[in-house]
Amino acid sequence: NSDMFYHLTGTGFFEQVSDAEFLATRPVWSQALISENGEVYRSEYLAYLAFRELQTANRQLRTDEILPFVQLFASARYQEGYSKGIHDQDAAKILTVLTQLAQFIDLLHFAPNVRACAQLFWCKFVPEEDKIIFQRQLKSTGLLHSLFPNSREFQFLLQNLTQQIRAFCTDTQLFDTHIAPQAAEYLFAEMAKRDYFIVSGDAMELKKGFQSFLHAHASLRLFQDNLASLAAQPVELYQLARRWVQAFAEQAATVQLDILPYVDETALLLVLQQHKENHIISVKTKQDIPALFGTHPVIKQGGAYGFDFNLYMRRMEQYNQTVAPMFVRSQELKKQLTDTFRQQLRLEEFRPKPLTSFVRNKLIDAVYIPLFGDNFAKQLGTVGDSNRTDRMGMLLLISPPGYGKTTLIEYIANRLGLIFMKINGPALGHNIVSIDPKDADNAAARKELEKLNLGLEMGDNVLLYIDDIQHCNPEFLQKFISLTDGQRKIEGVYKGVAKTYDLRGKRFCVAMAGNPYTESGEKFKIPDMLANRSDIYNLGDIIGDSKEVFEMSYIENAMAANSVLQKLAAKSTKDLYPLIKYAQTDSKEGLEFEANHSPQELSEYVDVLKKMMQVRDTLLKVNLEYIRSAAMAEDYRREPSFKLQGSYRNMGKLAEKIVSVMNEREITNLVVSHYEGESQTLTTGAEANMLKLKELMQVQNEAEKTRWKEIKDIFLKNKLLNGDESDPVVQVVAQLSHFSDNLKEIRETLQLGVEQSAAQANQKPAVANSAPRFTKK
Repeated sequence: NSDMFYHLTGTGFFEQVSDAEFLATRPVWSQALISENGEVYRSEYLAYLAFRELQTANRQLRTDEILPFVQLFASARYQEGYSKGIHDQDAAKILTVLTQLAQFIDLLHFAPNVRACAQLFWCKFVPEEDKIIFQRQLKSTGLLHSLFPNSREFQFLLQNLTQQIRAFCTDTQLFDTHIAPQAAEYLFAEMAKRDYFIVSGDAMELKKGFQSFLHAHASLRLFQDNLASLAAQPVELYQLARRWVQAFAEQAATVQLDILPYVDETALLLVLQQHKENHIISVKTKQDIPALFGTHPVIKQGGAYGFDFNLYMRRMEQYNQTVAPMFVRSQELKKQLTDTFRQQLRLEEFRPKPLTSFVRNKLIDAVYIPLFGDNFAKQLGTVGDSNRTDRMGMLLLISPPGYGKTTLIEYIANRLGLIFMKINGPALGHNIVSIDPKDADNAAARKELEKLNLGLEMGDNVLLYIDDIQHCNPEFLQKFISLTDGQRKIEGVYKGVAKTYDLRGKRFCVAMAGNPYTESGEKFKIPDMLANRSDIYNLGDIIGDSKEVFEMSYIENAMAANSVLQKLAAKSTKDLYPLIKYAQTDSKEGLEFEANHSPQELSEYVDVLKKMMQVRDTLLKVNLEYIRSAAMAEDYRREPSFKLQGSYRNMGKLAEKIVSVMNEREITNLVVSHYEGESQTLTTGAEANMLKLKELMQVQNEAEKTRWKEIKDIFLKNKLLNGDESDPVVQVVAQLSHFSDNLKEIRETLQLGVEQSAAQANQKPAVANSAPRFTKK
C-alpha cells in the first residue's frame, strides 16, 4: 500500500528504503504472482520459460512429449501459482506452436528490435580489425558448439559481446539495455551460422510500403538525401530513419496493427541498404490457438488466443527482464519492511505461546471455557445473526499464585487467534497512574505503557491482558472503566500524540488477573465501577458445583510431572479417568481403557494415583486454609495468619517425587519436608505455619500441640496489648492481663495440688490393708 509506505517512511521507520526504490517497484506491489499480471497470462510465461529451457539444453521434443515436459517443469515452480489441468494444458498448447514455428523461422525467433540492435552494432560501431577477430572467434566457437552441443566454452565470448552491446545501448540510447544479452546471443548465432543477416518478410513489406508512400508523395528523394547527409553519423542516421518509419507505421497501424514491432528492423534496412532477396525469411509468425482453459484479458471470448511469435517473444523478454526482477525486488522490499517493522514493534512478543506443559483438563472444558467464552462473546461479539452490537465487559481472574491464570488466558488468545498484549503489573508499580509513557519514572514501566498504547493503536484482533494488578495503582485501573462499558472508548498516547480510541465493533477484549492474597494484598483495590463491569472468577476456589472436576484438576495438571504417569499419558490421557475410579474403589469392574495396559502397569498406575490423591487432599486443605486466612481481617484472627500455599505448582513439585513403593508415613514426610523448605521464606512465621500445617494433616505430637497452643495464646495476648504503651489505659489493661495470668497460674497450681492429694488419699487404704497384722502383747 503506497500510502502506508510513505507514512512509515515519513516517521523514520524505513529510511533505508528510498523513494526511488519504491517507485521502481510500485507497478508490481499489487501483483500477486511473479508469473502473471494484467498484460501477461501465466501460461504464456510458463511456455516462454519452458521454451528457453529447451533452447539452453538444445533439446527437441515430439508433440506427445510437450505436455509431460511442461508439467514436470511447472511442478518445481510451485510459487508461481500454476494450476494443474489449466495452466499446464494452456502452456503446452502455446509451447507446441512456439517450438514448431521456431523450427522454420530460423533466427526470427529473436525479436525484431533485438536483431536490429545486434546488426547496427556490428555494422556501424565495430571497427574492421575487431570484426576480423570476432568472426574468427565466432566461427571457431560455432564449430565447437556444433560438435559439442553441451559445451560452455563459448560463454566468455557471449559475456564479452553482451558487455559491449550494453555499452553501445547505454551510449547511443537507441535501444533498451535489457535486450543486450539477447542481441549478443543472436549475433553469436548469426555469425557462427552464415556471413549475412536474415531479414523478416514483415519488415521488408513495411520497407516497401514506406518507400511507396514516399514515392507517391514525391518525398523519397528528400528522404534519401537526408540519410546520405548523415552517413558519417550513424546514431543520428538511425534515429532519422526510425522517426520516419515510426510516423508511417503509426499512421498505417490504424489498418494493420501488427507492423509496429518491425519499425526498428525496417529502419535498419533503410540505413544499411545491403540486404538481398535470399536473406528474407517470409514465414508467417502469427497463428490462432483455440480452446485455452484459463481466463485472462489476452484470451479472447471462447478461449481463443492470438499468437504472434515476434510480439510474444518481445513481450515475454520484456516481462522476464523487467517485470519479473521488479516483482522479486518488491517481495524483498516487502519482507524487509515487514521484518524491520516486526523487530521495531517486537511483534513476536505479542504472539500467544501457551506452555508445552499446558493441560486442557475437565475443569477448563467444563467450567472455565464456558464462563470465559460467555465473557469474550460479550466483548468480541459472536458469529451470525446473534452478533451483539453492545459489546462491553471485562474478565477479571483472581487466585493465589500457581493456578495458571496467565497460562489459561494465553491459551485462549492462541485459540481465538488474538494478539496477546500482556502488560506486566509489577513493572508498572504503584507509582504509575497515567497511560502516557512519558510519565513513567523508569524504563521498564515506559516499555509496558508503550505496549499498552500499541495494543490500543492496533485496535482490532487484540486481547489486552494486565497481569498482577495487585501491584498497580487503583487510579491507573480507573482509566479502563470507559473501555469496559458500552462506550468502548479510552484515552491513549501513541508516539507522543494523545488519541481517543473508539473500539466499538472491534475485536478487542480486556482481561486482568491478580493475587489479592500476597503481602501486597492490602493494596489490591479494584475501582468499584470497574469491578461492576467485570466477570470475576477465583481460579483457586471451587466455582459453583465444580468440586469434583476442581479436585481432579490437581491430578490432571501433575500428570506430566510424574515419571510413571508420563507413560500413561504417552499411551492415552483418557485412561486417567477410569484409573482414578479404580484407585478410589479398588475395583476395575466395568471400566474400559482406550490403550492396552499390562496388569503390572495398571497396578503401578493405581498405586501412584492413590498416593497422589493423598497428597492432593492435603493440598486442598492447605489451599482452602490459605484463602480463608488471607481473606480474614486482622481484627477477627484467633491465630497467626497461614501463608503456605496448596496450588497446582505445589502439586507438580510433589508429584515428581512420588513413586509407587512409598508408604503412608513416607508420603506424610514428603509433604512435610516440602513445606519445611517453603516455610523458610516466612522467617519468623515458619514455626507457626508448620504447626498449623501439621494440625491440618492431623500429625501433631503432644509437644507440638502444646507449643501450638502457646503460640495462639501469645498471639491473642499480643493482639490484646497492641497499642500505645504510653497510654495509661493500655498500661492498666496490661497489668490486669498480667494479674489475670498469675491468677490463672495459681488456680492451675492449686488444682494440680488438689488432684495429687486426692490421688494419695485414694491410695492410703489400699496400703493399710496390705500391711501385715500385729497382735498386742
